[in-house]
Amino acid sequence: MSTNKSFSTETAERYSRALYEVVKESNEINKVENDLNNFLITLNSSFEIQNFIKDPSQSLNQQYKVIGTISDKLSFSKNLKNFFFLLIKKRRIFFTKKIIESFIKLCSKKRGELKGSLISSKELSKSELDDLSKDLSKSVGSNLKLNYKVDKELIGGLKLQLGSFMIDTSIKNKLKRYKQVLIEN
Repeated sequence: MSTNKSFSTETAERYSRALYEVVKESNEINKVENDLNNFLITLNSSFEIQNFIKDPSQSLNQQYKVIGTISDKLSFSKNLKNFFFLLIKKRRIFFTKKIIESFIKLCSKKRGELKGSLISSKELSKSELDDLSKDLSKSVGSNLKLNYKVDKELIGGLKLQLGSFMIDTSIKNKLKRYKQVLIEN
């Protein structure tokens, strides 16, 4: 493994790969991915759950009880519920958020999807985003999922990032380049 990764990142990736293999064998990948997306939304919206998961002073019994209740409320599969219990037993429950994010990335990668970031100076309609995503997907030869944001400071244009590849057609960037050329001359 890469020496640039932190212990928590490597651990999260190992656990997410293990979960992926288990749910793949039982044909539950889509359900578990949806369940984890729902849990991530719940986790991100509740400081109480975040604090509970990060708190190392919680007893194992209390953690089993709370995670069991959450699993039942969100209708987790038996494999996913057991996975969370394993994290509690191994004292790795505080890695939950990183493991979930790693699992979702792994599922996306296995489907051949690419993730990209799109920033525009004005709000784009749903149809414009869909058309842009389809055109870019054809260009790169893979299904593309865009994380879309609006940045009013761009003045005009777009910024697109796919991995380490960046296209910046914003007026802000063009003005910055002109400024640099004027300084150099």
